Amino acid sequence: MLTKRIIPCLDVRNKKVTKGVKFQNNIDLGDPVEMAVAYSDGGCDELVFYDITASAERRPIDIEMVREVAKAVHIPFAVGGGIETLDDMYRALLAGAEKVSVNSLAVKNPAIIAEGAKVFGSQCIVLGMDPVKTGDPAKFPSGYEVTIRGFRERTGLDALEWAKRAEDLGVGEIVINSVDADGTRDGFELRLTRMISTSVGIPVVASGGAGVPQHLTDVFTQGCADAAIIASMIHTGEYTIGQIKAELVQAGVPIRRKW
Repeated sequence: MLTKRIIPCLDVRNKKVTKGVKFQNNIDLGDPVEMAVAYSDGGCDELVFYDITASAERRPIDIEMVREVAKAVHIPFAVGGGIETLDDMYRALLAGAEKVSVNSLAVKNPAIIAEGAKVFGSQCIVLGMDPVKTGDPAKFPSGYEVTIRGFRERTGLDALEWAKRAEDLGVGEIVINSVDADGTRDGFELRLTRMISTSVGIPVVASGGAGVPQHLTDVFTQGCADAAIIASMIHTGEYTIGQIKAELVQAGVPIRRKW
């Protein structure tokens, strides 16, 4: 049985890790490289960094930060934000990232998924999705609409249809960040995660809502997720990676036991 992955998320703004609730009211928390080292040493399986203002500011991702992280940690990590072209992907991967995440760009230019997969391999291309609940089942059969640019823009895309299309285009992994659950610490959006996980044949990563270790158990056992992104629950120091993994072991969830 494949082990489930625990992935700390570091949202970066102005070279600082920051965290908000439902994409708003962000506060700065610390240095991304220092936090990456701490989480890596603490036993996480991967890391993900989002340059959260790069797309809105129409600038490339902070490549120097990517290089510094690559020098400091020895586990896989993905980066997103400000990835607009194949050259941007190339620079991020050359700087040391294992994967690049596309979100707004993929919606505006879906062909970039196929192009990136062809050049770098599907395993390097991650689709980031920011779905929000909608009350229009006729237009959005899944019950969720995809948003982009940090929830600033609705797309008219149904979340499940978009996930399937992205898989067909060659994306190797999908990160589902529920806008409704983001930063709330009330638990993952299990219905959404399960719906997409059971409808595609590629790994699905749940994001948004983790507050206690039980939430990870739930998303792995009920939400069918392959991996889970966590942020606030460890950024605050309330839990460590080791504590979370210990509880997952007790619940019978298959994980890598290095902590």
